This record gives sequence, C-alpha cells and structure tokens, in this order.
Amino acid sequence: MTPALRLALIAHDEKKDDLVAFASDHIEFLKTCHIVATGTTGQRILAACPGLNLTPLKSGPLGGDQQIGALISEGRIDQLIFFVDPLTPMPHDVDVKALMRLAIVYDIPMALNRATAEIMLENQENG
Repeated sequence: MTPALRLALIAHDEKKDDLVAFASDHIEFLKTCHIVATGTTGQRILAACPGLNLTPLKSGPLGGDQQIGALISEGRIDQLIFFVDPLTPMPHDVDVKALMRLAIVYDIPMALNRATAEIMLENQENG
C-alpha cells in the first residue's frame, strides 16, 4: 500500500480564493493526503472542504512559512503547492524565498501556480 502523500499548501492573500477553488476541485484526491497549510489558507480550505486531513500552522508572516520549511528539511513533506502573487509586495519576502530554497535543496516538487499544481496532482492521481 502506498503511503499517503504529504502535501503543503500555501497561498498569498490575493491567491487564497484560487487555492480554495483548486482544493474544492480536487477534494476526493486531497482526502487521501496528509496536508499542512499556513494558517489563514488552511482555515479557508477546511471551511470549504471539511473532512480533509489538514493541519493549519501559523500564518506565513508569523512563522508558518518557516514551519513548513522545517518540515521539508525533516523529510516530512513530499510536495509543495504555493500559489504566489508576483504582483503584490510581501513584507515577509525573505521567508518566502527561504521556503522556496529549501524545496529546491531537498528536491521536492513545487508548484507556484494552478497550471503546475494541476500537472502535479494529475501525475499523482494517475501514478
């Protein structure tokens, strides 16, 4: 039996609605995953998709990005979906870059937009 996919979900403020819609569209697959998400994003996904095995962490600016980075470095995350808003300045940009760097260093798949996230999940669903 294949172990459950350990997935991290994050979205910048202007992309939270998009990530909630993505989760709703893939709820049946996501029910098979162990999910962590930054605070507000996680709460919004749980409100729209009750029944997911989702643990909300702190919000990104309050350390949630770093919590997910720590999980990546411990080998406890298999994939990262991070809907980034490139048009809005982020006060915690350094944390975001550190998180992305860890995903690259530990060679985990990372989707930064819906198109790439669709490909990642499609690969899991058909794999």
